[in-house]
Amino acid sequence: MTSATLDTKRRALGKGLDSLLPRSHSVLTPSPATQSSENEAGKPREIPVDQIDPNPFQTRSNMNPEQLQELATSITANGVVQAILVRPLANGRYQLIAGERRWRASQLAGKNTIPANLRQVSDEQAMEITIVENLQRADLNPIEQAKAFERLARDFHMTQEQMATRTGKDRATVSNFLRLLRLPASVQARVEAGELSFGHAKVLLGLSQQVDIEKAAQRVMALSLSVRQTETYVQSLLNPIKKMNEPKAEELVDPNVREVEERLQRALGLKVHIEDRKGRGKVIIEYADLADFDALLEQLAGA
Repeated sequence: MTSATLDTKRRALGKGLDSLLPRSHSVLTPSPATQSSENEAGKPREIPVDQIDPNPFQTRSNMNPEQLQELATSITANGVVQAILVRPLANGRYQLIAGERRWRASQLAGKNTIPANLRQVSDEQAMEITIVENLQRADLNPIEQAKAFERLARDFHMTQEQMATRTGKDRATVSNFLRLLRLPASVQARVEAGELSFGHAKVLLGLSQQVDIEKAAQRVMALSLSVRQTETYVQSLLNPIKKMNEPKAEELVDPNVREVEERLQRALGLKVHIEDRKGRGKVIIEYADLADFDALLEQLAGA
């Protein structure tokens, strides 16, 4: 494989955390206490855990104490397998960029030092690296992910396409996470606590009024409804049964058309109605506000 091919492949795969780190080994000159522990460029050095300050840009709000203790026990037995990422500060201390769980677990394990890689980065770079690193973790809850994406959009003016590229997620997923922040605060708390799933939340967003979403969420939890059952329940709220003497048009809808309607509603998170007459017709997508419209436009047109 030629060097040109390798370079092209690296650019194609250059997503996520690695794409945010400087390619060169541009770090501040280490202090005498740490200089002797680094024998080659890029090699992690042992840094006292009490000389590291927490990350002010951390987006993770919950850290399971039991899992943290399990990690501390593992570190006691095997040490820290993967070095954390820090940046040197002007006062001789270090600021954590990535690896907070490993750092906190090392403290629980009674470790005096921890292996760390140093990077000289700006506040903006440190914040972006932290957010992207968190988004690439599987254990981040949906609301934490939604707030992280919101911060990338707000502080770095990233489009949903750019956020998807940086984190390795598809754009529709990014859009769906951001929409979670339109849920009432009480429902967001249920999602964050794991009492309602990401799938439940997406379905509840089909309701336009906050009070309706809250009432529906309470019923879903009280009856322990599955996501599929929640879809049926929400549809019943959106399309209440008509009077007995009125014709029920939904009974005349082709089952295949109904299935496509439901698939589109799950994908877009919006109410969809298909009017089909022998293979010709129209698709009607309802949106509650401009935020819904903007999200729909981006999903359909890639704007």
